[in-house]
Amino acid sequence: MANVSVYNMEGSEVGTIELNDAIFGVNVNEHLVHMAVLQQLANKRQGTQKAKTRGEVRGGGRKPWRQKGTGHARQGSTRSPQWKGGGVVFAPAPRDYSFKLNKKEKRLALKSALTSRVNENKFIVVDELKLDEIKTKKMVGVLKALHAEKALVVIHGEDSNVALSARNIPTVKVSYTNTINVYDILKYNTMVVTKDAVAAIEEVYA
Repeated sequence: MANVSVYNMEGSEVGTIELNDAIFGVNVNEHLVHMAVLQQLANKRQGTQKAKTRGEVRGGGRKPWRQKGTGHARQGSTRSPQWKGGGVVFAPAPRDYSFKLNKKEKRLALKSALTSRVNENKFIVVDELKLDEIKTKKMVGVLKALHAEKALVVIHGEDSNVALSARNIPTVKVSYTNTINVYDILKYNTMVVTKDAVAAIEEVYA
């Protein structure tokens, strides 16, 4: 099992913790990680884009001029794609971009992302993360002490003081143990995780 240092909110090392290899020490499957990110981004797409084809544009029922003898190219409608105000060729239509991944694939992708953070020494464990008040300045100070300016902060159980203190920091996101996902883990340079959150993740995914 991998041993990781545990820090306090001042950035001082206060101990170590053993991580479960079944979650934080798996063989990284880059393909599944890639598919998990694709799935999350695809499932967020609204898919509501729409443009009208030549059959849907209003007007254009009358042939603009006779077939022969005018010197112009033959035209059947003023709503053909080459006309101003005409329809769009192969116009986009509303569609569903989402697709499914198997449950085992999703779990392995998450474990692979967590393992990659541990391997890269970008997985910081803190003994606790408690703030007496909602204060962005205090949260910035804690993250600076941990050398984690662009970080995904994972806590166990709702803590409004921590969540609201980090809300205005553009390079930080607070997640709970039941909402972590591959995209967020890869988006932020560092993971800052409380000891309680590590135990909860191991309990769910072991």
